[in-house]
Amino acid sequence: MTSSVQKRRTPGWVVAVIAGLFALLYAYAVWSAIAYLVTLVQATSAQDISLSAIAWVVLILAVLVPIAAFAVAFALGRTRGALWLAVSLLAGLALTAVFWLDMQAFTANPSNLF
Repeated sequence: MTSSVQKRRTPGWVVAVIAGLFALLYAYAVWSAIAYLVTLVQATSAQDISLSAIAWVVLILAVLVPIAAFAVAFALGRTRGALWLAVSLLAGLALTAVFWLDMQAFTANPSNLF
């Protein structure tokens, strides 16, 4: 006698709502990184200086890290249930926040920028 146990799947709308709410937070992180990048470029060009290569790398990574963190967290959590999805997206958001704070600390020192 075989017993088949069906695993309950999380409804698609629940996954969409959780991902959508977290996507807004990740979009805010991307928007802030772009605004900070534009502000620094305008400030340095107004003084007729340019950003160093490492400053460009760090500022561009500040835009790309939230996008990559969301993609990885969503890919890991979408098939495992609503709670797992929320926790993985929250962990990715925490990673994004840590990178943002590190980037802020790096750019606070003017010798790193030029």
